[in-house]
Amino acid sequence: MSIILGIDVGGSGIKGAPVDLEEGDFVTKRLRISTPEKSTPKNVAAVMAEIIEEFKDQIGDSPVGITIPAPVVHGRIPFIANLDQKWAGLEADKFLEDELGRPITLVNDADAAGLAEVHFGAAKGHPGLVIMTTLGTGIGTAIIYRGVLIPNAELGHIEMNGGDAEKQAASSIKDKEGLSYKKWAEERLQQYYSTLEMLFSPDLFVVGGGVSSDWEEFGPLLKLKTEIIPAKLRNRAGIIGAAIAAKDAAEHPDALAKKN
Repeated sequence: MSIILGIDVGGSGIKGAPVDLEEGDFVTKRLRISTPEKSTPKNVAAVMAEIIEEFKDQIGDSPVGITIPAPVVHGRIPFIANLDQKWAGLEADKFLEDELGRPITLVNDADAAGLAEVHFGAAKGHPGLVIMTTLGTGIGTAIIYRGVLIPNAELGHIEMNGGDAEKQAASSIKDKEGLSYKKWAEERLQQYYSTLEMLFSPDLFVVGGGVSSDWEEFGPLLKLKTEIIPAKLRNRAGIIGAAIAAKDAAEHPDALAKKN
């Protein structure tokens, strides 16, 4: 089982590609479909079904890994920020298996990106505490200690200036408010990463999400004691990590990791 489909669900787009888990890369070009304006579970599942249909010849009847921009606790989504609120409280793994007609593994999107970076990317072999952030519609985070993922860290929701950090520092806010990379980095991201640095004393920050492709525009402006680098896999990490999670769940069906 070396080729598995990964699907990465975001607030603006749903992306999928078959992943070769020996190479840690896409087998073919990914397919991206805009997230439905009304992003209910039913509507999002319909887009997932389109992606599965597109790649059915490559993946056969293998399981599918799916990310979601929310915590996933024993297959259930306790709350959600960037999709329709009908996701909140949903037993999403069961719902999606029923809708898609095949085994699925559901994982938090930042956790998936963290898994990918641990297996194939910037955090591979790191001996200490790594915090990965994904800057997009919101801010996703993954905590990795000595190569082990600590799931469902929602550090995008830490308090900053009396409000939610991701509502001030996500890349979507940069676009919405028309901020330059310099202003965004120096006035928003600097405070966010300095706060994480103070709270956790990590050994490394890894920055992912689509905006990481523009790392040179903002990364060097951040002044931290902790080393901070772009994710190696950039915006491919969610899809690759989802495939890793699905493979692990299929090989270890009784493991707690499948449910987190």
